[in-house]
Amino acid sequence: MSDKKIRILIGKPGLDGHDRGAKYIARALKDAGYEVIYTGLRQTPQSIVNTAIQEDVDFVGLSLLSGAHNSLFPKIVELLKENDAEDIIVFGGGVIPEDDIPNLKKQGVEEIFTPGTPIKDVVDFIESKREKVGK
Repeated sequence: MSDKKIRILIGKPGLDGHDRGAKYIARALKDAGYEVIYTGLRQTPQSIVNTAIQEDVDFVGLSLLSGAHNSLFPKIVELLKENDAEDIIVFGGGVIPEDDIPNLKKQGVEEIFTPGTPIKDVVDFIESKREKVGK
C-alpha cells in the first residue's frame, strides 16, 4: 500500500433503518487498513454525495435493505457525475435481488455485494481498483 490510505464512505440512503450490515462493513474495512467514514441512517442521496466530496473519498459503499436500490443507488452515481466527482467508485450491498444487479452495474454501480459475501471479496474489489483511484 502507498502512504496515503484509501478513503471509503459507507452510506445508508433512504428510509432503511437497519444498519447492522453497514456498521459491520465499515468496521471490517477499517480493520483492513482503510479510512472509513460512516454517514449514519436515513441519508439523502445528496447528503451522501456532499459528504463524499467534502471528505475526498475514493469509494462510496451503499447499504440498503428497503428495496429502493434501483432508484437510490443510480441517483447517487448521477449526483456524483453532476458534481464532477465521477472518479469516486460506487459499490453497494444489502438485500438486492440478483435480477437487479446487471441494471445497477449498467447505471454505474461498479459492484454489488449480497448478504453473506466474505469481507475478503470486498477488500479484493477495493484493491483491484487501487490503481484507478491513484493510491
